[in-house]
Amino acid sequence: MKSDLEIAYENEMRPINEIASELEILDDIELYGKYKAKIDLDVLKKKENEKDAKVILVTAISPTKAGEGKSTTTIGLADSLAYLGHKTMVALREPSFGPVLGIKGGACGGGYAQVMPMEEINMHFTGDMHAITMANNAISAIIDNHLHQGNELNINKDKVVWKRCLDLNDRALREVEVGFGKINGPVRKDGFNITVASEIMAIFCLAKSIEDLKERIANITVAFDMNDKPVTVRDLKCEGVITLILKDAIKPNLVQTLYHTPAIVHGGPFANIAHGCNSILATKTAMKLADYVVTEAGFGADLGAEKFLDIKCREAGIKPSCITLVATIRALKMHGLAEDYTKEDVTALMRGICNLEKHIDSIQQYGIPYVICINRFASDTEEEIRLLKLWAEENGHQIALSEVFANGPEGGIELAKKVLAACEEKSNYHPLYALDEKIEDKIYKICTKIYGAKDVIYSDLAKEQIQECYKNGYDKFYVCMAKTPNSLTDDPKVMGAPRDFSINVKEVRISSGARFIVVLTGSIMTMPGLPKEPQALKMDYVDGKAVGLF
Repeated sequence: MKSDLEIAYENEMRPINEIASELEILDDIELYGKYKAKIDLDVLKKKENEKDAKVILVTAISPTKAGEGKSTTTIGLADSLAYLGHKTMVALREPSFGPVLGIKGGACGGGYAQVMPMEEINMHFTGDMHAITMANNAISAIIDNHLHQGNELNINKDKVVWKRCLDLNDRALREVEVGFGKINGPVRKDGFNITVASEIMAIFCLAKSIEDLKERIANITVAFDMNDKPVTVRDLKCEGVITLILKDAIKPNLVQTLYHTPAIVHGGPFANIAHGCNSILATKTAMKLADYVVTEAGFGADLGAEKFLDIKCREAGIKPSCITLVATIRALKMHGLAEDYTKEDVTALMRGICNLEKHIDSIQQYGIPYVICINRFASDTEEEIRLLKLWAEENGHQIALSEVFANGPEGGIELAKKVLAACEEKSNYHPLYALDEKIEDKIYKICTKIYGAKDVIYSDLAKEQIQECYKNGYDKFYVCMAKTPNSLTDDPKVMGAPRDFSINVKEVRISSGARFIVVLTGSIMTMPGLPKEPQALKMDYVDGKAVGLF
């Protein structure tokens, strides 16, 4: 017998042109089959006089294997707001093949809080990831061809900083050599990033127009010449073709939730090694088509939310009205070092609340109203829920229970009402640092105020690279921290909310097109590897259906 969810998924999806018609953009979409569409960028111009929606950011505590359910909460909250009669849209990132085939499986929410068509979004979708990969690797091909054809720009082949990319977890490609063979050289060291960590992805998500996209691509630093001067895509004269490769991908994707709430799913940078937010064009488009836009930022508030608030909001001119901080009792018990997070353990729960406290403290740095969401799992006990709510009330925090996974929109009514009330409070949003501060000061503020570190330790290489940033005029850029998502420290094994620790900066990379510098800490990798038993081995295609993506 089919489950209620399977019946809802198979029988109740609406043609996407119906969704577009209700949004009054039917003439501004390009269909990608029956349930997906691209939204023309002209919509922003046509709707420029429309009032902007209130933006609700969903973030979370430090993730654990117990699960937090940030995407599920984001989708469910949007459905609940729509259920209450509010014109609502959800804006999400596109899933990457890496985690889909690696650890996470699907990335479209779960239970009765999903975006559809789930299988297609999780796999090839509308081809955006492939276009971004192609654009990135076209630059690499042009660089190596330039070296082979005489090297007119006098590029130092040992200082090519542009890497190839692939949207898979493939540790074997972290370090490679290219150019072997008599007519294929010169031989040089290279490597691969995962696509969602590439600068093309960052630019794709930060661009405010096709013209801005082209300008940012032209500004990418790909190498240094023999005099240590930056060489850009503009110098290679290939920004035009790279923009051409991305001309369709840059248009936001329109889909729907299980309950027909309009959803824009577009762009997908990781938050641990990139800036972790969906595209500005997607969010801005949603803001013109609804009264409330629910969006998320990757991983915990120390990563995705910080980058959303310090980078994306400033670039896009967005002032969020409310932040929803997702926590699960299971995850809090893990942060409290519970031996079994599926069993009641109020002692471990109360110990683990320190992680939630630190993330609340981080959010408060930005002056935005917030609501704590308890994303309920079946193993949560009434006593655990009561104690967590009591703790929040005694400490002056708004908190609500969410059961959208099991009950759909009706399971998020309490959360939706508290979020609506928070949206009516005054938001005093302000970024954590000013762009004209020293690079080291920006890094220090993030590490001490958001992570809770006592200091920052730099490798000799990082010190040299920071000086290069000053030398080449990159010191006014944003800072994009690359750090493990599993801990507030740069050690993924450290749980809870530790004190008196140091953040170790090993390397600094320039993303001059994105206008930020990437600060790599600890043992972070920009090309992940697969686990011993990847999710890919649990997936199948049986009787015309994808198996293992839920």
